[in-house]
Amino acid sequence: MPRRGGNMIDTVADGLDHPECVTVGPDGTIFAGGEAGQLYRLDGESFEVTEVGSSGGWLLGLAVDGHGDVVACDPRRRQLVRFGRDGVMTVLSSGTRERPMITPNYPVYGASGVLYVSDSGVWPAGGGCIYRVLPGGSTELWSSDVPHFTNGLALDQDEKHLYVVESTLPGITRIPILDDGSAGRPELVVSMPGTVPDGIAFDSEGRLYIGCYRPDRLYTLEPDGTLLILRDDFQGTDLAAPTNIVFSGADRRDLLVASLGRWHIARIRTEVPGAPLHYPTEV
Repeated sequence: MPRRGGNMIDTVADGLDHPECVTVGPDGTIFAGGEAGQLYRLDGESFEVTEVGSSGGWLLGLAVDGHGDVVACDPRRRQLVRFGRDGVMTVLSSGTRERPMITPNYPVYGASGVLYVSDSGVWPAGGGCIYRVLPGGSTELWSSDVPHFTNGLALDQDEKHLYVVESTLPGITRIPILDDGSAGRPELVVSMPGTVPDGIAFDSEGRLYIGCYRPDRLYTLEPDGTLLILRDDFQGTDLAAPTNIVFSGADRRDLLVASLGRWHIARIRTEVPGAPLHYPTEV
């Protein structure tokens, strides 16, 4: 498979408990989760790590709002939880009465404060779905048409599509967001046989970065649809079951990578800055 130009990789933080997710807040503060429910805060410049809260479960995907509060998916609790800036945790959603959460996996905010949340279902059978949590906390089942262990999410820059990782498809699909906010018919974006894709993030040119739980690899999906290998680690040391990814830094050119298989957050410098995330205040 073709490869993108070589990019140096380094470790910016170590000693975390098998972080599955990493994200960044509006002020540049970085957050990551731990296997025993820890919420870690990392200084955006020094990368000093502080544990600021815990769910007592297992934190997967994270998203930050405009107030600096962190929402987190906890599959052991089967809940979407919110951590205030003081570290106090509250429950935001458990799904719907008809479809309670099974394995909440990843949340992403739209500009209006709508929060899309993937639920993976059961490995490897799937049965996943996507919820939509509205400002104020009401939850609705948004789509059950991407069932193959529904995983990482990313919105394109004009919020016309929600891109979805289906880990056991395996590949990336996208769902049109219709004018009334409902979900359109999913479309296959790229098939990735022989992999287990997990996390995704866009850069400002529309390039999609993909972290793969198996093998230990990062891809880019170019705007013309070409799939390239960005970084491969057959030893599983710099990249060890890389899962979720996020762009950080003042220029948004630091691609941070969480490695579920080890204890660190890695960094790759990119030529193109990441697309900005949404940090709504009406949530």
